[in-house]
Amino acid sequence: MELMPALEIGWLNGWIPLGMLVLVEGLLLKAFPRKVVARLFDRSGWDRKQAAFTLIGKLFSLACLFLIVFTPLKIGTGAFIAGAVLYVLGLAGLVVAIFDFRNTPVSQPVTRGLYKVSRHPQIVMLFVAFLGMCLAIGSWLALLALLASRLLQHFGILAEEEACLAHYGESYRDYMKRVPRYFLFF
Repeated sequence: MELMPALEIGWLNGWIPLGMLVLVEGLLLKAFPRKVVARLFDRSGWDRKQAAFTLIGKLFSLACLFLIVFTPLKIGTGAFIAGAVLYVLGLAGLVVAIFDFRNTPVSQPVTRGLYKVSRHPQIVMLFVAFLGMCLAIGSWLALLALLASRLLQHFGILAEEEACLAHYGESYRDYMKRVPRYFLFF
């Protein structure tokens, strides 16, 4: 791992796993009904602070994406192997979580499948996949950008939970008491 990787345009860069993730998620969402996708990306009810922190977090996400795209994969290193394992686990978990979301009626909070162990499994699985990509390219800077983006985007997650409380009421409050936000942390 190195702080600032050598950036270059190449065939074996981090764009390969990133492109696969975008393709898989994009194809799934394209195949889903519009109301499911709209529900997934609903940002109504967010206050200015939540939106601002999330926007700043997205700027850190863009920095991470830039580093992933233009940094060669460190194939053959321990970091690459660990990163590849995390990436595959994250991508597989993301697919499962998206189907769990899709298969829940719009009138109900999503509480089945991976949503039984995390209130935000899609976010967690995306983080795991991106953590894997950061390790696979061997960049501390990409990892720091990823961590900063997730910390700032936490405010968006809080906003989603407030919206779910307003929409689903006591059933969502009970769900929040039973299920941690990020698998291990309430």
